Amino acid sequence: MTTDPARDHVPMTDHTTKAFDVDLRELIGMVEEMGARVLKQIADSLDALANRDTDLGQRAITVDPEIDSLQHAIEEKAVLTIARRQPMAVDLREIIGAVRISNDLERVGDLAKNIGKRIMPLAADVHPDNLMLGVERMGELVLDRMREVLDSYGRRDLDLALTVWNGDEEVDSMCTSVFRELLTYMMEDARNITYCIHLMFCAKNIERMGDHATNIAETVYYIIEGRALTEQRPRGDTTSFAAMLAEKR
Repeated sequence: MTTDPARDHVPMTDHTTKAFDVDLRELIGMVEEMGARVLKQIADSLDALANRDTDLGQRAITVDPEIDSLQHAIEEKAVLTIARRQPMAVDLREIIGAVRISNDLERVGDLAKNIGKRIMPLAADVHPDNLMLGVERMGELVLDRMREVLDSYGRRDLDLALTVWNGDEEVDSMCTSVFRELLTYMMEDARNITYCIHLMFCAKNIERMGDHATNIAETVYYIIEGRALTEQRPRGDTTSFAAMLAEKR
């Protein structure tokens, strides 16, 4: 079977252009819907954590399969759109970007689910509220970052995407600060150890959400600019959990 080399350069007809526009709008809408659901899942998991609300924590867990299904639907829609419309340049970037963002959102949903799983053991143990404060502040910051980066995607706002990207260092630094604070509580009273370890894992999940927000910001940049960010991602102190434990010995 022979192919015409010029075929790749033939512009889409008005009909195929309109059909592609419909497909692309549907794909973007699916990503925005997924983003809204993940934001709700994050908010539920953080509220559950702050209030040791096991019912709300369970909701953050049970919604996760719906988010996974939406991510698979986005991938399928993207593949079909590429196969049918053979988009080029910025149109292709939009499709690739949608798939990338949906992958990051799926991972964020998993991290919110992980926090939900920690609520039951935390609710069964009574400890001073001040042990939770640092994790709560970190959660609020990352939830705001997720809202901002999804807004930057919806509005194709490059400046807002770069603001989120440049904020990754603050999240990393806050995570390290929370770890150090919780380790101090553990050293002061051995009865805090189990409770604080659960909070450390929650903090690490929140920090990873911040990483995915940064990934999404990079994808928004790619969609708008047509190239990857070449600058090194700003990062804070990423001292490991194990190293911090060793430091306290």
